[in-house]
Amino acid sequence: MIIFVANKFYTLKLKYDISIVVPLYNEVESLPELHKWIVKVMTENNFSYEVVFIDDGSKDGSWKVVEELNEKDANVKGIKFQRNYGKSAALQKGFEAVQGDVVITMDADLQDSPEEIPELYKMIMKDDFDLVSGWKKKRYDPITKTIPTKLYNWAARRITGIYLHDFNCGLKAYKNVVVKSIEVYGDMHRYIPPLAKYAGFSNIGEKVVQHQARKYGTTKFGLNRFLNGPLDLLSVAFIGKFAKKPMHFFGAIGMLMFVIGFGIAFYLGFVKLFIDTHGIKIAERTSFYISLTAMILGTQFFLAGFIAELIGRSSSQRNVYLVEKTIDVD
Repeated sequence: MIIFVANKFYTLKLKYDISIVVPLYNEVESLPELHKWIVKVMTENNFSYEVVFIDDGSKDGSWKVVEELNEKDANVKGIKFQRNYGKSAALQKGFEAVQGDVVITMDADLQDSPEEIPELYKMIMKDDFDLVSGWKKKRYDPITKTIPTKLYNWAARRITGIYLHDFNCGLKAYKNVVVKSIEVYGDMHRYIPPLAKYAGFSNIGEKVVQHQARKYGTTKFGLNRFLNGPLDLLSVAFIGKFAKKPMHFFGAIGMLMFVIGFGIAFYLGFVKLFIDTHGIKIAERTSFYISLTAMILGTQFFLAGFIAELIGRSSSQRNVYLVEKTIDVD
């Protein structure tokens, strides 16, 4: 981890080499097998590590399994939400808790392989990437999921300027400082690379990773992702560019519309006073109402930008997620 003190950068050694963040929801069957697989990989590579399971309000006994794993392995930690908040909330809580130099995120359904972790760790520590995203080049998902994913990834590349093949891959690696510098909320887990880029971490890499067929249970994502995905993409693009300066967006549109409307009105007035003094009244012209509408909308856009600036400068409250229980999380 890198910290900045007295105009100098210092490298701070954290408690673990690797922190593995695993959000889960009703994955009781897969957790013991996933934990065993992770321990095998960590032991073979001599990594110091922690595994942070975030139970997103499971109803199937998943938390009991996490407690049992903690009793057997002190490296297992857990956070249990009071209710289901979603994957983004689980990742955010996990990011707040981790203490490893490299943070790995992976899904709990055994579709992400822990065997990829050593190479991801190397790409962060040796190749100095800020973030490495997995690319499930060969997928075992139904066509109803793969086609929308390809469209979302294409749109995300065009809008964010980050050329990744699989933005939503659950298997990712980060420098610790990256996860401590971003806030994941709503459904923004799909677009963590853009959040990292807008936070100043632009060295983003990609690695082809093995994708496993789902072994237990069913997918937790419904049809709402087809609507939420594009909306979240527009949100993250807007927030990244204008979150700290909303007046630059709303104010620019407002001024442009007001100037156009005022220009039309001025032209109509000039013509009526000096050229066509006995012609059609200004109020009877369609263009007069167009100019009036443009000036009103322009004023509203400008005020929206001004109010957004005031709110942005005075608001610093973060999202609050109610945690019911924890295991060994400081």
